[in-house]
Amino acid sequence: MKKLSARRRHPLAVFVVLLIALAATGGLYAAFAPADEAQADTTAQSLAIEEGEALYRVGCSSCHGRSGEGGSDGPSLVGVGPAAVHFQVGTGRMPLQNPGAQAPEKPRAYTQAEIDQLAAYIGSLGPGPAVPEASAYDPAEGNAARGGELFRMNCSQCHNFTGQGGALTNGKYAPGLDNVEPIYIYEAMLTGPQNMPSFPDTVLPEQEKRDIIAWLNEVNTSESANPGGFTLGGFGPVSEGLFAWTFGIGALVALTVWIGARSAKARKS
Repeated sequence: MKKLSARRRHPLAVFVVLLIALAATGGLYAAFAPADEAQADTTAQSLAIEEGEALYRVGCSSCHGRSGEGGSDGPSLVGVGPAAVHFQVGTGRMPLQNPGAQAPEKPRAYTQAEIDQLAAYIGSLGPGPAVPEASAYDPAEGNAARGGELFRMNCSQCHNFTGQGGALTNGKYAPGLDNVEPIYIYEAMLTGPQNMPSFPDTVLPEQEKRDIIAWLNEVNTSESANPGGFTLGGFGPVSEGLFAWTFGIGALVALTVWIGARSAKARKS
């Protein structure tokens, strides 16, 4: 009986009881707190989807259908993903003002909160590319030199080797890429808007997208250095050849006429 009584009075027993109590409290928190947080996130997402649906019905359904199924005036939005909505609406290309070969960039019609709500609703219609995290398109994390190589290999055929844009067929065009926000460049590569092919991560990994963004940020912003001087629009041999023929040959003709006039005057005197 003395041994049993001693065991009950052992100080380690109190410590063990406290550990068990703390473990039980932590277990209860782990069981209930994350569920509460998840429920709050779900509620916020559901509210964003509802708000986005209301905005969609007013501003988008006349072309894209009541439930995003598409129609004669607009393609289906099922499965395009939030990133496509963020790009198209964020750059003002949508809603479209007038039917045409291509939707031009213009001041956007929605606030950022409304764009996020529209993206949430369209995202609920079917799986698609999500809006990227800031780290995915941070120019500081990219290799500009490598990005220039990738751009000339994959993008220059349409956007010109300096990113100034160019004409396509039937009134379509590749827009210029000067002063474009990095997130929109990333989303354009990810989703392939309008005439542009898409470059998912299986084709162009995230780091390579970031390299291209770093290069454009280096050479195609209002703060970019231009050690070459006058670029003639950056359109390459066409504008340069036109300049050479118009001004170069013209200057030679004018010089020839001047020399001839001087020679004739000298002979007369």
